[in-house]
Amino acid sequence: MLTAVNPASVFKAPFYSQGIVATGSDRTLYVSGQVGVGADGATPPDIGGQTRQAIANLNAVLTEAGMSAANIAKLTIYLTEASFIPGFSEAAQGKLPAVPPATTLLIVKELASPSLLVEIEAIAVA
Repeated sequence: MLTAVNPASVFKAPFYSQGIVATGSDRTLYVSGQVGVGADGATPPDIGGQTRQAIANLNAVLTEAGMSAANIAKLTIYLTEASFIPGFSEAAQGKLPAVPPATTLLIVKELASPSLLVEIEAIAVA
């Protein structure tokens, strides 16, 4: 079970929880950074397409492990430009857990390939 921790003394974040308490967990899944590359090797050219693909890849790993997005306790999101935040947010809307996980968003100079715009890693518990 995941319970959000959002102290009144800390600003209220619209898209993530300040902390997550995981209780009764028997399994922890550490998901490597998922990027916007499909199984066919295709990479969408825009942040929206890459975000949707990265989330689909993340969900595939969760499903294979017998979990779902509802099991995500922590997300780390890497974007190559701050200007991608609105496009990322729009593409991710409704595709991540209802109880927002603890989340860190970083703007990085570059990912493993110059064509990659977003990478998402996760920790899930069940």
